[in-house]
Amino acid sequence: MYLELFKLHELPFRLSPDPQFLYLSKQHARAKAYMESTIWFTDGFVVITGEIGSGKTTLIETFLRELQADVVVAQINQTQLSPTAFLQTVLVQFGFTPFDMKKPEVLATLNQFLTEQHVNGRKVLLIVDEAQNLSYRVLEEIRMLSGIETTKEKVLRIILAGQPELNDKLNSPELVQLAQRVRLRFHLTALTKAETTAYIDHRLEVAGSQGRRIFAEDTYPTIYKYTGGVPRLINTLCDTCMMAAFGRDQDTVSMQDLDAAIAELQWVEFASGTNRVRVPHIEQGHTPQSDAGQAVGRILLASGGKTLMERELKPGRLVIGRTPDNDLQIDSKFISRHHCQIVTQPDSCLIEDLNSTNGIYVKSKRVRRHNLNDGDVVQVGQHEIMYIDERAPRMRHTVDPTDAELIDKR
Repeated sequence: MYLELFKLHELPFRLSPDPQFLYLSKQHARAKAYMESTIWFTDGFVVITGEIGSGKTTLIETFLRELQADVVVAQINQTQLSPTAFLQTVLVQFGFTPFDMKKPEVLATLNQFLTEQHVNGRKVLLIVDEAQNLSYRVLEEIRMLSGIETTKEKVLRIILAGQPELNDKLNSPELVQLAQRVRLRFHLTALTKAETTAYIDHRLEVAGSQGRRIFAEDTYPTIYKYTGGVPRLINTLCDTCMMAAFGRDQDTVSMQDLDAAIAELQWVEFASGTNRVRVPHIEQGHTPQSDAGQAVGRILLASGGKTLMERELKPGRLVIGRTPDNDLQIDSKFISRHHCQIVTQPDSCLIEDLNSTNGIYVKSKRVRRHNLNDGDVVQVGQHEIMYIDERAPRMRHTVDPTDAELIDKR
């Protein structure tokens, strides 16, 4: 790799969470303090939310590394579980083998364990990452666990971390009692422009740069423009930049390398503060090689046998979700805040799940991403999206936007 060229002893922009690389922005420092408060207070119950790649998992790993020996931890990362399976998983984290236990025995064992730890002067902490995927029934089990107490105090501290959809669930009428148990909530936002620069330099310093400026000064604003200050996106772009510089045998990253990385990743500018991205501006009179201003396809959105709208697809990205900040809003409880995106290029069109709760389906199969072909129908919650490719000349019946029968038959 490029370590020798850049005189580094570690890869600075790995995507795996590594506590030693944690950059404590004001937001991250505050979120970490909230996590630490679960140990200080006997009724500690904290919810930390943030967009994909905002650094929640790295914060958790850093927090765990600093815990004292008298804290017993159960850390759950697999959250698509039934209530009983979730409780069994918690017991496994505490050293039990509960797979033959029925739910009453699991609960009794948990109660006894928590009480024993309290009597012995230990604090017990439950951390659930990706908690937005927990079902309402599992969240209700967590509420019941949070109520276990002695005559004076609670015996279980809880941290739930997840994407913004977690807040949507906690605000639902079904979970009013659980929401009332939460002591602190905090939403982790993206880095500012200045913090993005400091973040890059911090990771390079930890990796062994010893104060050397590896990225040219003029690259930082563009990196922020294309990543929106999201740590995971910064890591991806910076690593690709360094690979581009390595390919030219240069020990500094220039705008030339950054442009090459952006082209390789096929990224467009990130709309700061959201999960949206915007199509690059095309100056009047400029005709790009890919005819970026021309519609190359369209989608029909339908639900309940009725077509609701039709939308042209031009080169760029179309983000679909429940909230108004999306390019295409679907106001439904089955749709996540930012559910999926359609990436259109001159020669292809891809739909990609954005780690939504309910996913996207093609031919009844859940997919992470799918290259769209003419006539494909994608199930999104209780809605269907039909893709029509306008690029290749061919004989096709004209599709009437008000005719949803075609979608239903597929």
